[in-house]
Amino acid sequence: MNVLFLEVAQQELDEAIDYYNHESPELGITFLEEILSTLKLILNHPKAWASCSKRTRRCLTQNFPYGVIYQIKKTKILIIAISHLHRKPNYWKNRL
Repeated sequence: MNVLFLEVAQQELDEAIDYYNHESPELGITFLEEILSTLKLILNHPKAWASCSKRTRRCLTQNFPYGVIYQIKKTKILIIAISHLHRKPNYWKNRL
């Protein structure tokens, strides 16, 4: 199974990495490593996390206030959002 990002989700990831790198050297890399670890968990156990909507799930990161919003497709995991948990809830729903 492959992971595919919506363009806007990729932008969210890139912006978060830039933000954390600006806050502290190497913190952006630490954030990216955590996202990659979260994606690995999702790939290994795609149905393990709670549903956000009929076809969408959210897996939380361990050390950052983010959730990875995704859908399980036949041959891929589609990343809908890299969602900061302090944003307006469900802001990403118009992406579906």
